[in-house]
Amino acid sequence: MSENWGMKAYLKGVALLTIAALFVKVLSVVYRVPFQNLVGDHGFYIYQQIYPFVAIFVTWTSSGLAVAISKILADLGQDQRQYEKNAIVHILFLFLLALSIICFAILFFGAATFAHWMGDPKLADLLRLGSFVVFSMPALAVYKGLFQSAGIMRPVAYAQMVEQIVRVAIILGGTWIIVSTTGSLYDAGKMALAGTVVGEFTGILLLMIFIKKHTSLKIKMTPIEKRTSSAWSIIKKLMVLSISISMSSLVLLVFQLIDSFTVYSTLRKLGISSLQAMEMKGVYDRGQPLVQVGLVIASSLSLAIVPLVAQASKKRHGQDAERYIQLTYRTSLLFGVAAAAGLILVMPNVNVTLFETPELSSVLSIFVLQIIWLSLIMTLTAILQGLDRLKIPACLLVIGVLVKLCLNKFLILHYGIVGAAWAGNLGLFITAIGLIWYFKKEEKMNLATARFYSGMAFATLAMVFIVLLFTLSVEPLIFTSMDGRMRSLLLCICKAGIGAFVFVTMLARMRIVSTRDWYLFPFGRRMAGYQLLLQRKNKKTR
Repeated sequence: MSENWGMKAYLKGVALLTIAALFVKVLSVVYRVPFQNLVGDHGFYIYQQIYPFVAIFVTWTSSGLAVAISKILADLGQDQRQYEKNAIVHILFLFLLALSIICFAILFFGAATFAHWMGDPKLADLLRLGSFVVFSMPALAVYKGLFQSAGIMRPVAYAQMVEQIVRVAIILGGTWIIVSTTGSLYDAGKMALAGTVVGEFTGILLLMIFIKKHTSLKIKMTPIEKRTSSAWSIIKKLMVLSISISMSSLVLLVFQLIDSFTVYSTLRKLGISSLQAMEMKGVYDRGQPLVQVGLVIASSLSLAIVPLVAQASKKRHGQDAERYIQLTYRTSLLFGVAAAAGLILVMPNVNVTLFETPELSSVLSIFVLQIIWLSLIMTLTAILQGLDRLKIPACLLVIGVLVKLCLNKFLILHYGIVGAAWAGNLGLFITAIGLIWYFKKEEKMNLATARFYSGMAFATLAMVFIVLLFTLSVEPLIFTSMDGRMRSLLLCICKAGIGAFVFVTMLARMRIVSTRDWYLFPFGRRMAGYQLLLQRKNKKTR
């Protein structure tokens, strides 16, 4: 990897890409709540059945293919860079175009078959519409890759945000119009998928405008000649890099895809009526935005700190890398556990607040345990990526997917829809443990001490105890005059505030994270100040 990519250019733009990525993630979480409120559990089921098909290509393009292309181009030597760039971009664009056509043909003409396998033939038209998103893949990947290879991150960040804004505007606006007029839930699903397609092509138009302003990035399509690398080796490198890099982002979508093919059809085999099974799957899918909410902190920590690992590992023989790795791991695990435990404690209330009913709250409580394993997976794969280790983490993620695939139908048949939640947790848990084992084997580094784990457990148990005490003693007495949804909202705020205060206070009192390390985080200055305040109070009381 060239020095420009790994150091100055990359670190200069990573903050902007981090903000854009978080903006996209938060908006992706937020729009699902009003969308579900508009279409209900049945309509949410319809959308969530097809969403993974589309989202896999969108995610692979942005977090896999674009990054892989940028690295391939950044690795070129300066002497042959422009010639090689022209030739390689030509090869990659043609390959991605051919791949898009193949994927489109499979999805469009196989839509009826896929819908039949999912148990709902009416989904075929939605899948045909969603299949058009694959045609955005070649241009988006190449444009974003070109900008990133040059260290110009602003156009990529703007494109990601505009794509999401357009998408959400069409989904919510179009769905509201359809529900208000025809009332067709399947048409509402089509509108939601159309929003994704239009959003992606809007991103292409925006990048085309930016590329005209950066004449140095304009590419003249050049046929590859003998003195350049073979086309096959370039394509192979693209596929290995893109899949390895984006695997941690894709794994949850692949899990959703497995659920699309197995949950509804298996519930029908249990004798549940078609409409009831659809609505049950729609309620189960509420877990997706809840998990994404819990992952916002963990993902922001990874995006903000992990680039330091790549930089520190190249300086002074990597003496600083160990500190950043340990800090990233510990903090992601801390807030992953806190987010999962917190959501479980407020689950019935948050379920009513966001989705109007408390149905399957116990199932969703098990579902959101995935936050813990995903926090570890996202962090460890990002760290290993910074250390140029990609293949084994990707293989471990594939193992997790296979566990989910093998267990999903079996557990649903024996335990009902909660089996799907347990299958997802088991798959992610095995992957997370495998990543920890692989990292320790390769780096010979202690990620966390026994004191850290015991302190985290104590802080979590303290939070659980205090919130449960509030739930049992105070909750029945307050806000009783309000309707169900408003009361649930206020109870969510109270419980979340109490739980967060207890957890953070226990962390600060036990100094699980050092005051110096808190300053590395965007919100860390206040946390460091609070920790110092508690330490001063402790000294005065002694």
